[in-house]
Amino acid sequence: MGNTADAGRARSLHASDFPYRSELLANLSALILLWDSPALQGEILAKSGETIDQQSHQTLRHLLAWGPMRPTALSEVLATGASHVSKIIRRLEGDGLVERTTDPSDGRATLIRLTEAGEAAARSVYALGDRMISEVIAGWSAADVRTYTELTERFVKDAITSADRMLERGLLPPEG
Repeated sequence: MGNTADAGRARSLHASDFPYRSELLANLSALILLWDSPALQGEILAKSGETIDQQSHQTLRHLLAWGPMRPTALSEVLATGASHVSKIIRRLEGDGLVERTTDPSDGRATLIRLTEAGEAAARSVYALGDRMISEVIAGWSAADVRTYTELTERFVKDAITSADRMLERGLLPPEG
């Protein structure tokens, strides 16, 4: 079958591969699998001339979006273990992109925060994302982009509201 990236791309990337009754959910699943693939992200980064690996990119992106974080919180958002996050942090510290500080709310805890160079690197991560989405929608009309953006904003808002309800009651049907 070739290399690992080829194997990752050979997996389900079409909505029809997912047996949901909802065509929307099947399409979202295909998209998430594609864009969340470390193999695909790593290969795109390498071909883009990036010197920072995919997991470091994720870390920088989260720190810019959410601000300083404890290593345990980074472990959760990166879906990896504490020892692996420690390696990522050490790499980024070595590159001068993050630094450890004391958590002002708990002097015993450590926060990981972006340095000035780290913030610039994180902004370049977002610029790569902007280039990626620009390529995806290059053939779309401005009206289609606007409509899709408005519907996506609405979908995300409703998904967050629904997730809060599901966290309270699970996936039981609503009462009433």
